[in-house]
Amino acid sequence: MLPAVVVISTGGTIATRFNPEKGGAVPAVSGRNLVEAVPALNGLCSLEVVEFANIPSFHITPAIMARLALEVEKALARPDVAGAVVTHGTDTLEETAYFLELYLTPEKTVCLTGAMRSSDDLSPDGPANIYCAALAAVSSQTRGHGVLVAMNSELHAAARVTKTHKNALQTFASPSSGPVGHVYKNCVSMCWPPLSQRRNLRPDGPLKRVPILKMYTGMDSALFDALLAMGMDGLVIEGYGLGNVPEAAIPGIERVLRRGIPVVTASRVPAGRTLAVYAPEGGAEHLRSMGVLLSGDLNSQKARIKLMLALGLTSDPDALAEYFAVAE
Repeated sequence: MLPAVVVISTGGTIATRFNPEKGGAVPAVSGRNLVEAVPALNGLCSLEVVEFANIPSFHITPAIMARLALEVEKALARPDVAGAVVTHGTDTLEETAYFLELYLTPEKTVCLTGAMRSSDDLSPDGPANIYCAALAAVSSQTRGHGVLVAMNSELHAAARVTKTHKNALQTFASPSSGPVGHVYKNCVSMCWPPLSQRRNLRPDGPLKRVPILKMYTGMDSALFDALLAMGMDGLVIEGYGLGNVPEAAIPGIERVLRRGIPVVTASRVPAGRTLAVYAPEGGAEHLRSMGVLLSGDLNSQKARIKLMLALGLTSDPDALAEYFAVAE
């Protein structure tokens, strides 16, 4: 008996074809079509396809991620299923992967994959990526590594991976740590040991509203006031370097904090951690002293996912600080 894998398709470039009338790639390929294009899967596992959605990943929302998480959980609960593969567009793939990482605690492997080329491209990368994801899903070597992303024969941890190039095949990378594993034809080799501890964040109520505000030179506090007027439950700011922000943005951050709204600072720099090193106004040490949380090695989009889910469990500043003190 071959191990069973559930493939949950959500759309994205991997499921598109060029439409001459519209002048671009559009959703046109089902999940079943995707797996049928990978005949090597027949000798690897038995497949079941769930047609969850067929939308561009720039249409994905946290609410859709939550529904997808329940679909993945339902598939993995079956004793006959060895693992799950989620096909997804690359624009927001890393956010969905991290959402699943925090929301679920699966003992079986969940692997997301996608493609940088449409299915009717001269040399589509989708079939190879699907095969690598399915191989990772059934491999005992990937157990305990959390949610993975399989692209370009590499396996990346959901918390570390990010899209680094707009259109290159080798776009997905983990700048601070490198891939956690590789796929070699018909086997998986892991570079890192399994995770020893995972922290589950699974709120019961509606997801909280957490925008991201990117810092830039010459910025003042006007956009902070605009966000306060719109209403928000938390805020992630994408600063410079180690998490630093312009001096003129400080009054806006102070007004947000006075409202009891938690603020997390991330960085626009891909690799490394936010650190409380610089003490002048706007430096990460100054922000920390104000009560701003540092994102660690999470980029702004993943810090937003984490804060959104954490706020569904607690608004206590000390508890939130503990969540962001954990390296993941």
